[in-house]
Parts: sequence; structure tokens; C-alpha cells
Amino acid sequence: MPYKILVVDDEPPIVRLMEFILARQGHEMLVAVNGEEALAQVREHKPDLILLDIMMPRIDGYEVARTLRADPATCDMPIIMLSAKAQEEDIQKGMDVGVNEYITKPFGPDHLVRVVNKYLAEGE
Repeated sequence: MPYKILVVDDEPPIVRLMEFILARQGHEMLVAVNGEEALAQVREHKPDLILLDIMMPRIDGYEVARTLRADPATCDMPIIMLSAKAQEEDIQKGMDVGVNEYITKPFGPDHLVRVVNKYLAEGE
């Protein structure tokens, strides 16, 4: 079954890489380049999973995650945070705002697919 996955990142090469990796798995890909666009995409398309960067213009990934967790319609949506911020306090802050998983960049394609599939399977 194809799932809808929202990629939220302001770096086009990262977006293209994630789209390439996950579209090969048969998933429908949605893209947002900032936090405001991410929230609009979630409201409009109700993705099955979100891949969320932290450092973005307007609204950062932490605030996007906080907003989604506070809304009963999206509070259970799996959120995987992807970030170059690899310090323990950054990871802890991500977990504190309610993300399901925190992956540091750079990441391997196999690892991304494993983590995505884990959370999609849990939602079935």
C-alpha cells in the first residue's frame, strides 16, 4: 500500500534524495520547504508520516512538531526529525516536543527506509 510521506526541508538536495529513496519504495511524496508550508500540507493532505528538518525559515521543526502534537487531529501522526544538529541537547529537545525518532544528517538510505517502514507498519 502506498503511503503519503511529507518531507519538510529547505535544502533541495536533501529533499530530492529523500524523494528518490522513498518514491522507489512506492510512497507518494509531498514536500514543504518551511514550517508554515508543512502545517498547511498536513491540514490539506493528512500524510501518514512526516520527515521534519529542524532549521528552516519562518517556523522551525521544533515548533511544527509542538503544533502537530497539540492538535487532536494530528497528535498521533508519526514524526521523524532529520537534522544536522547532532548534540545530545538537540536530540533531547526533539524528543521533548514529541517526535517519534531523531535521525542525524548525513544518514544512509537503508537506515532511512528501515525507520520509515517501522513507523508506517506501526500505524496499520
